[in-house]
This record gives sequence, C-alpha cells and structure tokens, in this order.
Amino acid sequence: MTAQTVLRLSVGFYILLFFGYLFGPLVIMSITAFNSSTFPAVSPWDCLSGEWFGVLVKDDKIMTGLRNSLLLGAGVVMVAVPIGLAGALLLTQLRHRVRSLIYIITISPILVPGVVLGISTLIFWERIDRVVLDTDFFYDGFFLTIIGQSTFISAYTMLIFIARLQRFDPLLEEAALDLGATHMQAFRKILLPFLKPAIGSAAVPVSYTHLRAHETRHDLVCRLL
Repeated sequence: MTAQTVLRLSVGFYILLFFGYLFGPLVIMSITAFNSSTFPAVSPWDCLSGEWFGVLVKDDKIMTGLRNSLLLGAGVVMVAVPIGLAGALLLTQLRHRVRSLIYIITISPILVPGVVLGISTLIFWERIDRVVLDTDFFYDGFFLTIIGQSTFISAYTMLIFIARLQRFDPLLEEAALDLGATHMQAFRKILLPFLKPAIGSAAVPVSYTHLRAHETRHDLVCRLL
C-alpha cells in the first residue's frame, strides 16, 4: 500500500467521521420520530407509526415557535446577506492598511457575546423609538430580533463573500465598462452571477446561526419588552 493510498483512505475516513458526527444525531432523531414508543428511542422498536407528527401539528406552542423562527430566519437572511455582500465589496476596493482596520471593525461583532448585542440593540432602538420618534414602531420583538442577529451574522456572510471574491478577475468588469456597460450592468450581469454560489452558501449559515440564537435572544427581548 503506497503513501498516497494511505493518505486517501485517511482523508476519506476523516470525511466520513466528520459527516457522521454532524448528521448522526439528526438521523437518530428522524428514526425515533417513527417509533410509537412512549419515549423517543430507537430500541426497543414498538411499531412503525406517524402519530408523533400529528401530535406536533396539534401543539400550538411548537407551531407558533416554528412559524416565528421561519419568519425571523427569512428576515435575517434578507438583511444580513446584502450587508455582508456590501462589506465584502467595500473591503476588496480599499488599500491594504485601511482594509485591515475596516476588516477588524466589521468582524468585531462576532467576538461580542450575544447577550450584550441583544441588550444593546434593545436599548438603542428603544431610545430611537420612544425618545427621538416618540412612537412604538421599531420597539417590536420581531424587528429587534432581526436587527440584533443581523449585526453579527452579517460578518459571517461577509467572510464567505470575501473568499469568493478572491477568485474573481476584476478585468472582466473593466472589459464590460470599456464596452459601454454601466457599473450597475457590470454588477448585475458579471459579478452577481459569479457570486450566486456564495449567496446560497451565505444563506445557509445565516439560517443555522439564526436557529441557534433565536430561542435565547428572542426570549430575552420578549421578557424585556
């Protein structure tokens, strides 16, 4: 057995182990959903049944939470992905020294604890809404949750777009501009199609991070309202 074969087998085993660790709990949970046992379990197997899905649909609290999570996730994607794209495009146009400073500022929300971001978002928009505007328009749990999560999730999306833009040839845009295209046309017909895989990839961690953070932050916001 050659060293290349050993390396290939090792990489394959690592990938298998990684995805098994990542999706293993989901597979087990999916199997237990069809078991008619009183408690979720794979063994002992009582009977193949879909009764738990009926119980799930009839639970108003779970369905309300699921609906709110989907709405908030869609809102976070629509806010965080464009912000991350704008930040990535800005960083690619700056000089090296200024780029390093702006890069540190834009990714700093990742290092801030979620509770701190949630409380600061609540206090800021509460002052804007009730002191400056004298209304209750922005002082809403859905709005505050979307804004609070977008402040740090947009940094993740920006990193994904930066990685994709490093493979982009700027000569393509320059050629389009030389041929008479406007900057908007060059962005829409050249850069945006190139970024489509990154847009889809950026939306995935946005949804996942939103689901992880939604329960804690939305509960915090609702309690403080």
